[in-house]
Amino acid sequence: MLISQVANADGSIIVVIREDGGMGRAVKGATSVYALAMEAADSARTLRAVVESMGLGEEIDLPAAYADGRILSPITHPDAAHMHLTGTGLTHLGSAATRDSMHKKTTDAAEETLTDSMKMFRMGLENGKPNAGEKGVQPEWFYKGNGTQAVAPGSALTSPSFALDGGEEPEMAGIYVISSDGSPFRIGFAVSNEFSDHVTERINYLYLAHSKLRQASFGPEIRVGEAPEDIRGYSRIVRDGQILWKKPFLSGEVNMSHTFANLEYHHFKYGLFRSPGDVHIHMFGTATLSFGDGIRTQEGDVFEIAADGFGLPLRNAFAVASEEEIVIRQL
Repeated sequence: MLISQVANADGSIIVVIREDGGMGRAVKGATSVYALAMEAADSARTLRAVVESMGLGEEIDLPAAYADGRILSPITHPDAAHMHLTGTGLTHLGSAATRDSMHKKTTDAAEETLTDSMKMFRMGLENGKPNAGEKGVQPEWFYKGNGTQAVAPGSALTSPSFALDGGEEPEMAGIYVISSDGSPFRIGFAVSNEFSDHVTERINYLYLAHSKLRQASFGPEIRVGEAPEDIRGYSRIVRDGQILWKKPFLSGEVNMSHTFANLEYHHFKYGLFRSPGDVHIHMFGTATLSFGDGIRTQEGDVFEIAADGFGLPLRNAFAVASEEEIVIRQL
């Protein structure tokens, strides 16, 4: 089951349900995916059960709504400060190669033949998939921002004026709500673009935190439930109507050095991420970057990311913000 949100002319939300490839149907009486998810979490029911209890109404043409610019992020929060965009890196088989080339150290010391990135990746290979009941190694983790940084499918991902780069990262994102008693509940998974500044990151890996404080987009649809073990899709960049770059990307646990459960545990083990009513968009990493192939993006480029079984492709243009004057005043 795929779930998404479409904007009405009056600003209200239509919640849309469909099976992949099928026609969308509005959920009767639903005001938002967030409201449905919280009802499910607080009543110990599945999201599917809540939807079925409300029933389905009119047909919704999602591709037409997308073309009209009416597709919203597939989950939003009434208060953007209570949505958190976070992620993990070096989690996919092969993902260390691009990162290692960005962070390469030059040294002859035997202990330094591996970069910190490769050491972190190796830790995941050795203990990122623990046995049931055991705790695996914690991954690299980063913060991207709150819900103000979430960009709807079809809207532009805007890089700040001071950024040195704006590049796509095709990833799977886990979508979560925190119930009223502080328990995390996963709605499902969505395609995401974990938009980053790879040039800044390449200067020094300690700049990773700076490079990740950028917007991100996910959707247009959430696949409700567990993720397939083998996820296959593509990432491409379109410039002036022509495909500039395209490459397949893989995700799912057979293509990862960590399990989703291990990555989830090491995020939600922190109490500050279990505040009742919050929404979490947690991006799980990638092994595919156009930056790794020498591509430099420019304003007007369009990123497109899609995966089999996850609904409509995620499309976002690339834009750059105007320079801002920042003045710090003394009180």
